[in-house]
Amino acid sequence: MSDRPGTLGALRASGWESVPVKEELRRNAIARIRSGEDLFPGVQGYEDTVLPQLENALLAGHDVIFLGERGQAKTRMIRAMVGLLDEWLPVVAGSEINDDPYAPVSRHARDLIAELGDDTPIEWVHRDTRFGEKLATPDTSIADLIGEVDPIKVAEGRYLSDELTLHYGLVPRTNRGVFAINELPDLAERIQVGLLNVLEERDVQVRGYKVRLPLDVVLVASANPEDYTNRGRIITPLKDRFGAQIRTHYPLEVDTEVAIALAEARPLEAEGLSVRVPPYMAEVVATFSHLAREAPQVNQRSGVSVRLTVANLETLVANAARRALMLGETDVVPRVSDLDALVASTSGKVEIEALEEGREGQIIEHLLRSAVLTTFRRHCAVESLSALVDGFADGRVVHAGEDVTVADYLAAVESIPALSEAVAGFTGGDDSPAAVAAATEFVLEGLHLSKRLNKDAAGGRSTYRSR
Repeated sequence: MSDRPGTLGALRASGWESVPVKEELRRNAIARIRSGEDLFPGVQGYEDTVLPQLENALLAGHDVIFLGERGQAKTRMIRAMVGLLDEWLPVVAGSEINDDPYAPVSRHARDLIAELGDDTPIEWVHRDTRFGEKLATPDTSIADLIGEVDPIKVAEGRYLSDELTLHYGLVPRTNRGVFAINELPDLAERIQVGLLNVLEERDVQVRGYKVRLPLDVVLVASANPEDYTNRGRIITPLKDRFGAQIRTHYPLEVDTEVAIALAEARPLEAEGLSVRVPPYMAEVVATFSHLAREAPQVNQRSGVSVRLTVANLETLVANAARRALMLGETDVVPRVSDLDALVASTSGKVEIEALEEGREGQIIEHLLRSAVLTTFRRHCAVESLSALVDGFADGRVVHAGEDVTVADYLAAVESIPALSEAVAGFTGGDDSPAAVAAATEFVLEGLHLSKRLNKDAAGGRSTYRSR
């Protein structure tokens, strides 16, 4: 930072110009759009829906409220807006509210500039510090957001009428930056009223002081649409002051959800283990979430978050790793039999509306079977596997389950030539024994769910045979 101006006079001499934060966001957004860069890297599935609306709001200089169920990347997009700010910003040294050296608003900054003039020291703050965030809770107060009298400063000898006795809240401290409020309807209505001036008149007023702080801040909020009736509501005058209201959504395509889950899931890394997730198994996990979003037994008002897909994918890999460790194998490739472990990671993330107590597990298992069948039919025509079905006519059986080794699956594939051909269509060129075993189980389960093979299940072991 030694090459940057350190005083107000040097700052003026450098030619630096002060612009409102919304103009700053607009300028940098224009530059990125013109160069073809992503404004919100890492956000997938919104390219044709949400992101164009958000880009319009930035170009128009609007405050934004996102409406959407949980797990729809609302907070991620809000935090990514910080990347559109200039990397460094000059402020009056010692300022608690990022005072603009050319237009100070706090008493501290005004007095300092009046005393030192062009010798006023300047500090440079990084854009990461120009972001403020508050999770709205019913006990949030005006003092938290706007400010309050600091009794310690009063005890030090200042008069109550002295502006320097104020302790600034989160909104003033984010002056010349982006301030976010998550779950806005949870904010008490009388506290929401305190934000009206921030959004329209661009100032805050603290207590009974004759203090007006003209702020330069972008306000962004998020809310679950159901919160309007469940836990609270956004008061109409406050809604009216947001320039843009953008509705988010869950991934519209299974492939998009797979890409998000693979990007977000924490990799399982352990010495001596090699982890690979077959594309069709990741697709089963994503399809399960999509089916849950359409299932009448699942409470759709609470939503089925993408976090469910991520957690299920992590659980699937974890169960496959546990199985491989118990069998003394080093290749970890999830199989259909590992899907049973998803009941635990699903139960806490969806609200099942079952008429009978204790049917939650059955409903989840039904959705998992439907996800396997849907994925199987998406990639394979059952009619093309008639030769494989005929291969079981002479009484052959194939065992599957957690305690079945890779060698057992390979022996089954070798004994039924048509099975080898069907399995090759799902391995994707990965001829490792673990990948072949996983594909074998997937094909057999797909035929069973398509009513071409029978399946006897007992404990953790299954047996596939002719009908």
